[in-house]
Amino acid sequence: MTRTIVHLVRHGEVFNPMKLLYGRMPGFHLSARGRSMAAVTAQFFADRDVTYLASSPLQRAQETAAPIAEVTGCEVDTLDDVIESLNTFEGLRTKGWRSQLWYPPRWRHMVNPLEPSWGEPYEEILERMLRGVEHARAEAEGHEAVVVSHQLPIVTVQRHVQGKRLPHLSRECDLASVTSLVFEGADVVDWSYNRPAKDV
Repeated sequence: MTRTIVHLVRHGEVFNPMKLLYGRMPGFHLSARGRSMAAVTAQFFADRDVTYLASSPLQRAQETAAPIAEVTGCEVDTLDDVIESLNTFEGLRTKGWRSQLWYPPRWRHMVNPLEPSWGEPYEEILERMLRGVEHARAEAEGHEAVVVSHQLPIVTVQRHVQGKRLPHLSRECDLASVTSLVFEGADVVDWSYNRPAKDV
């Protein structure tokens, strides 16, 4: 049976001084720290058999993929399936006492956290992410692939391969982290999680 590894990389830290939920909004690029994170994580792949590299179309993901391309010699393929999840609250400040979610008309979007009612359903995120992962696996069959994506889409895949329910309260998917899926043929047989940039 052919062994293939697909690595899902979360993008590095984003320059976001207004602390907005930026989602799919254009113009959000990596901070200086985020670029350092991307460079360190790229070195994680320096001695690996990476033959395929893909990224979400969003700028922060493309910028994270750039140093990985330099290290691996792969061109970056853009995959729409691994883009950030849709969110009704995109563009708002959502954390802290200045959160714009305190505005009552927005509460109707919070009635069902199991779907979730404020954004793209978990099942739809998983469906498109699995398409992207399968595309990467097929492109790199017998070798390794890297796909740069976003926190919630990656966590959705993590939970799926662990047999957990998709709705969740906590996540383990740090900035510039690497979630690695090990395939035998088309089946996931193991997975691991690494934080190459944890000290950046």
